[in-house]
Amino acid sequence: MGSRVPTRFGARTNLGLLLLLLGAFLTGWLAFAYATAPARWSLVVHATSGIAILLLLPWKSMIARRGMSRNRPHRWASILLGLLVITSLLAGLAHSTGLLVYAGPFSAMEVHVGAALAAVPFVVWHVAVRRIRIRGTDVSRRNFLRGAVVISTAAVAYGAGELVVRATGLPGAARRFTGSYEAGSYAPGLMPVSSWMFDSIPQVEAKDWRLRIGDRALSYEELAAFDDRVVATLDCTGGFYSTQVWSGARLDRLVKDMRGASIRVVSHSGYDRRFPIDQAVSLLLATRFGDQPLDAGHGFPARLVAPGRRGFWWVKWVTAIEVDDLPYWWQSPFPTQ
Repeated sequence: MGSRVPTRFGARTNLGLLLLLLGAFLTGWLAFAYATAPARWSLVVHATSGIAILLLLPWKSMIARRGMSRNRPHRWASILLGLLVITSLLAGLAHSTGLLVYAGPFSAMEVHVGAALAAVPFVVWHVAVRRIRIRGTDVSRRNFLRGAVVISTAAVAYGAGELVVRATGLPGAARRFTGSYEAGSYAPGLMPVSSWMFDSIPQVEAKDWRLRIGDRALSYEELAAFDDRVVATLDCTGGFYSTQVWSGARLDRLVKDMRGASIRVVSHSGYDRRFPIDQAVSLLLATRFGDQPLDAGHGFPARLVAPGRRGFWWVKWVTAIEVDDLPYWWQSPFPTQ
């Protein structure tokens, strides 16, 4: 009888951690999807989930010590999973406080997200080989209240932490509601260079470049003659944001009277994003930022400016604009390349 209590205790702790990890993962990606208010609220839930995971770690360590005493063949995978989760949590704390925004060539946000993504297959493996059997007593009122206490404590700890960051003047106090830090606003030369996933920076010659729009093609000189302007903030999922004055051609001027349900903007690299056609008036194909032409790292010859959207919507090195009858949502929520 004495061994059954720790077993159920361990199962409930593991179930709680699994639900918190799932919640943190989903709210993290939701925050990536928006550069508007939903990002703020999803990040509050995301941070609260992370702190709740930290609160459960002492109990999880007791379970882990018991498991380590057994000679299991895949013990290394459990250890690696634990290290990845802890790395992601610490990198998230470093980023949110501003104590460490960059770690060598990587931002703390990139380490945070990278470790979380690397942990996903190990979480799936862990759940598959060590299934949690849920019993009626696991969803009792008492256990519900225990979970509520953990979540409430985590929420209070999150709020207290935010107050401490602001009261002490830590760099984290200046971050945007998306969690990003300002970098190079109104100073194009100081704006960081970033790309989605593994896109490399192409070297495109202006004289050879053409923008394909349906059955038409514009040269760089023709596109650069447009001077529509917009002040917009690029909020990168890598953890920085930068506000610039962008100049170029509004998409509604380029597609003119082309008919369709959506606009597909295609990069030289093959990367693409699709938008509702009625948003063409708010989208800009930029050739300049500030008073200078784009450089290769920032999308030369032309890049899309998509106000109110995260950076991965701002397609760089654009070579084609297509209008067709596919709905704008006919694409993965996040690019797959």
